[in-house]
Amino acid sequence: MNDNIDLSLLGGVLDEYADIKGSLITILQHTQDIYGYLPKEAIELISERTGIATSEIMGVGTFYTQFRFEPVGKYLIMLCQGTACHVNGSELILQTIKDELGIDDGQTTEDGLFSLKCVACLGCCSLSPVMMINEDTYGSLTPDKTKKILKELREAAV
Repeated sequence: MNDNIDLSLLGGVLDEYADIKGSLITILQHTQDIYGYLPKEAIELISERTGIATSEIMGVGTFYTQFRFEPVGKYLIMLCQGTACHVNGSELILQTIKDELGIDDGQTTEDGLFSLKCVACLGCCSLSPVMMINEDTYGSLTPDKTKKILKELREAAV
Protein backbone atom coordinates (compact mmCIF):
# COMPACT_ATOMS: atom_id res chain seq x y z
CA MET A 1 0.00 0.00 0.00
CA ASN A 2 1.19 3.49 -0.85
CA ASP A 3 1.67 5.49 2.33
CA ASN A 4 0.90 8.72 0.48
CA ILE A 5 -2.69 7.70 -0.24
CA ASP A 6 -5.10 8.59 2.56
CA LEU A 7 -8.06 6.33 1.76
CA SER A 8 -10.12 7.90 4.56
CA LEU A 9 -10.65 10.85 2.18
CA LEU A 10 -12.91 8.57 0.11
CA GLY A 11 -15.15 7.69 3.05
CA GLY A 12 -17.75 10.38 2.49
CA VAL A 13 -17.98 9.71 -1.24
CA LEU A 14 -18.42 5.98 -0.72
CA ASP A 15 -20.91 6.50 2.11
CA GLU A 16 -22.98 8.65 -0.24
CA TYR A 17 -22.72 6.67 -3.50
CA ALA A 18 -21.56 3.08 -2.89
CA ASP A 19 -25.08 1.67 -2.64
CA ILE A 20 -26.52 3.67 -5.56
CA LYS A 21 -26.72 1.63 -8.74
CA GLY A 22 -25.10 3.34 -11.72
CA SER A 23 -22.97 5.71 -9.64
CA LEU A 24 -19.53 4.33 -10.55
CA ILE A 25 -18.60 7.22 -12.86
CA THR A 26 -19.60 9.72 -10.17
CA ILE A 27 -17.47 7.84 -7.61
CA LEU A 28 -14.50 7.81 -10.00
CA GLN A 29 -14.90 11.53 -10.71
CA HIS A 30 -14.92 12.35 -7.00
CA THR A 31 -11.94 10.05 -6.45
CA GLN A 32 -9.96 11.82 -9.15
CA ASP A 33 -10.97 15.20 -7.71
CA ILE A 34 -9.54 14.10 -4.35
CA TYR A 35 -6.27 12.54 -5.50
CA GLY A 36 -5.72 14.07 -8.95
CA TYR A 37 -5.85 10.58 -10.47
CA LEU A 38 -7.25 7.11 -9.70
CA PRO A 39 -4.80 5.35 -7.37
CA LYS A 40 -4.79 1.53 -7.40
CA GLU A 41 -5.55 1.48 -3.65
CA ALA A 42 -8.62 3.66 -4.18
CA ILE A 43 -9.89 1.42 -6.98
CA GLU A 44 -9.54 -1.59 -4.67
CA LEU A 45 -11.48 0.19 -1.91
CA ILE A 46 -14.20 1.24 -4.37
CA SER A 47 -14.47 -2.39 -5.49
CA GLU A 48 -14.75 -3.56 -1.88
CA ARG A 49 -17.43 -1.01 -0.97
CA THR A 50 -19.53 -1.24 -4.17
CA GLY A 51 -19.15 -4.94 -4.97
CA ILE A 52 -18.03 -4.01 -8.50
CA ALA A 53 -15.05 -6.03 -9.72
CA THR A 54 -11.78 -4.10 -10.06
CA SER A 55 -11.59 -5.26 -13.68
CA GLU A 56 -14.97 -3.63 -14.39
CA ILE A 57 -13.89 -0.42 -12.64
CA MET A 58 -10.70 -0.38 -14.71
CA GLY A 59 -12.75 -1.00 -17.85
CA VAL A 60 -14.89 2.05 -17.14
CA GLY A 61 -11.86 4.13 -16.12
CA THR A 62 -9.90 3.31 -19.27
CA PHE A 63 -12.91 3.85 -21.54
CA TYR A 64 -13.36 7.50 -20.55
CA THR A 65 -10.47 9.84 -21.38
CA GLN A 66 -11.25 12.06 -18.39
CA PHE A 67 -9.74 9.49 -16.02
CA ARG A 68 -6.03 9.19 -15.23
CA PHE A 69 -4.20 6.35 -13.50
CA GLU A 70 -0.96 8.22 -12.84
CA PRO A 71 -0.43 11.45 -10.91
CA VAL A 72 -0.19 14.55 -13.08
CA GLY A 73 2.08 17.55 -12.70
CA LYS A 74 1.15 20.79 -11.00
CA TYR A 75 0.32 22.13 -14.46
CA LEU A 76 -1.72 19.87 -16.74
CA ILE A 77 -1.31 21.04 -20.32
CA MET A 78 -4.15 19.92 -22.58
CA LEU A 79 -3.21 20.69 -26.17
CA CYS A 80 -6.03 20.70 -28.69
CA GLN A 81 -5.56 18.54 -31.77
CA GLY A 82 -8.91 19.36 -33.39
CA THR A 83 -9.21 20.27 -37.06
CA ALA A 84 -9.01 24.07 -36.62
CA CYS A 85 -6.02 23.76 -34.30
CA HIS A 86 -4.31 21.26 -36.57
CA VAL A 87 -4.78 23.49 -39.63
CA ASN A 88 -3.46 26.49 -37.67
CA GLY A 89 -0.29 24.83 -36.41
CA SER A 90 -0.95 22.72 -33.31
CA GLU A 91 1.78 20.28 -34.42
CA LEU A 92 4.32 23.11 -34.20
CA ILE A 93 3.05 23.97 -30.72
CA LEU A 94 3.28 20.29 -29.71
CA GLN A 95 6.87 20.16 -30.91
CA THR A 96 7.66 23.37 -29.00
CA ILE A 97 6.23 21.91 -25.78
CA LYS A 98 8.15 18.66 -26.30
CA ASP A 99 11.38 20.57 -26.92
CA GLU A 100 10.91 22.93 -23.97
CA LEU A 101 9.81 20.32 -21.42
CA GLY A 102 11.41 17.14 -22.72
CA ILE A 103 8.18 15.14 -22.50
CA ASP A 104 5.76 13.48 -24.91
CA ASP A 105 1.98 13.21 -24.83
CA GLY A 106 0.92 11.44 -21.62
CA GLN A 107 4.15 12.16 -19.77
CA THR A 108 5.10 14.33 -16.79
CA THR A 109 8.34 16.25 -16.33
CA GLU A 110 10.80 14.75 -13.85
CA ASP A 111 10.28 17.68 -11.47
CA GLY A 112 6.53 16.94 -11.42
CA LEU A 113 5.69 20.42 -12.65
CA PHE A 114 4.17 19.78 -16.10
CA SER A 115 2.09 17.00 -17.66
CA LEU A 116 1.10 16.95 -21.33
CA LYS A 117 -2.10 15.51 -22.75
CA CYS A 118 -3.17 15.92 -26.37
CA VAL A 119 -6.96 16.12 -26.62
CA ALA A 120 -9.38 15.82 -29.53
CA CYS A 121 -11.03 19.22 -29.07
CA LEU A 122 -11.26 21.97 -26.47
CA GLY A 123 -14.13 23.75 -28.22
CA CYS A 124 -12.20 27.01 -28.67
CA CYS A 125 -11.79 26.83 -32.44
CA SER A 126 -11.74 30.60 -32.93
CA LEU A 127 -8.64 30.76 -30.71
CA SER A 128 -6.74 28.02 -32.56
CA PRO A 129 -4.21 26.72 -31.93
CA VAL A 130 -5.21 26.51 -28.29
CA MET A 131 -4.20 24.81 -25.05
CA MET A 132 -5.59 24.74 -21.55
CA ILE A 133 -3.29 24.65 -18.56
CA ASN A 134 -5.33 23.66 -15.53
CA GLU A 135 -8.31 26.04 -15.77
CA ASP A 136 -6.71 28.69 -17.98
CA THR A 137 -7.11 28.82 -21.78
CA TYR A 138 -4.32 30.10 -24.01
CA GLY A 139 -5.13 30.80 -27.65
CA SER A 140 -3.62 32.03 -30.91
CA LEU A 141 -0.47 30.19 -29.89
CA THR A 142 2.88 30.58 -31.58
CA PRO A 143 6.09 28.79 -30.58
CA ASP A 144 7.40 31.99 -28.92
CA LYS A 145 4.14 32.62 -27.06
CA THR A 146 4.12 28.99 -25.89
CA LYS A 147 7.72 29.22 -24.62
CA LYS A 148 6.86 32.43 -22.75
CA ILE A 149 3.82 30.83 -21.06
CA LEU A 150 5.83 27.79 -19.96
CA LYS A 151 8.67 29.99 -18.67
CA GLU A 152 6.24 32.15 -16.64
CA LEU A 153 4.59 29.08 -15.10
CA ARG A 154 7.97 27.55 -14.22
CA GLU A 155 9.06 30.81 -12.56
CA ALA A 156 5.75 31.13 -10.68
CA ALA A 157 6.19 27.63 -9.27
CA VAL A 158 9.54 28.43 -7.62
